[in-house]
Amino acid sequence: MQRPVRISGRYLALLLLGALLVPTCSSAKVPALKAIYGPLRMPDGSSVFPVYQRLGAQVLEMQLSWATVAGNRPAGPTDPADPAYRWPVQLDSAVRDAARYHIDIALLVEDFPAWSNGGRGPAWAPTNPADYANFIQAASRRYPSVHFWMILNEVNNSRNFRPLPAHSPVGPQRYAALLDLAYRALKAVNPANIVIGGMTYSTGTIGTYDFIHWMRLANGRRPRMDYYGHNPYSIRYPNLAQKPFSALVCDIDDIDTLEQRLADIYHRHTPKLWLSEFGISNAANASFDYYVSQQVQARWVTAAFRLVNSVSYVAAMGWYELLDDSPSSSAGLSEGLMTATGMPKPAFYAYASAP
Repeated sequence: MQRPVRISGRYLALLLLGALLVPTCSSAKVPALKAIYGPLRMPDGSSVFPVYQRLGAQVLEMQLSWATVAGNRPAGPTDPADPAYRWPVQLDSAVRDAARYHIDIALLVEDFPAWSNGGRGPAWAPTNPADYANFIQAASRRYPSVHFWMILNEVNNSRNFRPLPAHSPVGPQRYAALLDLAYRALKAVNPANIVIGGMTYSTGTIGTYDFIHWMRLANGRRPRMDYYGHNPYSIRYPNLAQKPFSALVCDIDDIDTLEQRLADIYHRHTPKLWLSEFGISNAANASFDYYVSQQVQARWVTAAFRLVNSVSYVAAMGWYELLDDSPSSSAGLSEGLMTATGMPKPAFYAYASAP
């Protein structure tokens, strides 16, 4: 059986619980928050927020690129008003519109600027991890209504995070330092900020379980986080009764194994799972080697939400995404709940019906 092959991801944003101070242990069962990635405008130019409201989406997950906002090193890196920062107008607008529709924003902060990593590409970790923490602190001050913060994305894949030599703790340890400093920075701004770490993918340069095993600080401690983020893409229908795929793959049917691995490490402080991205294509495309029909895609949506709501350790479930790609795009993804022109697919109604 082939495993899905994925092009480096595109990322948009995250979500906010009604109660801001959320316990990090897996205790009482609470339905998973309904999150989604998607645009801010429909193909006809109208606001997308009425559509998210109709779907019952509680969180819109969005991307914030450090490299884009801070093309030059700021003199006051924790001050959002520093002249080096160029905050995205679209995000400012999204935060305002989301509040009007009672939808929360979750931000995924990624992309390292060249000045932070010796002139390397945006996947290369900064020489000084405090630079990333300073930026995310400035972002939290810029967007005080945003309380969910994802620390990078799919970091066990070398296309997204480096250095990440295979069979080595180097990458997970570099990530652990970034995560722990970001945690401290965000909590300093507002203790109600929720920090989502890990942010792994089903498979990658380093398997999820190995990444977790090696994710330690220099002093041996584990990095702090509130939730553990994971993108559990799969070619298997969502069903926890499935046996583990393999030691190198952690898909949606393996989240019970993932939770147990985290519990073995964090014990009574085990972070709940934040399943940031999940989806299934309904047509051939350049990103995945597996797809289903539109009708079966809708059944996957129903099954995925039924699965996460059958357990107590999933905080949120995010669907990727609202709209299919345009057929002319290079990726041509068809994971959307709607077509590229904005027509609802059966999956749209399945998502809307999910609790």
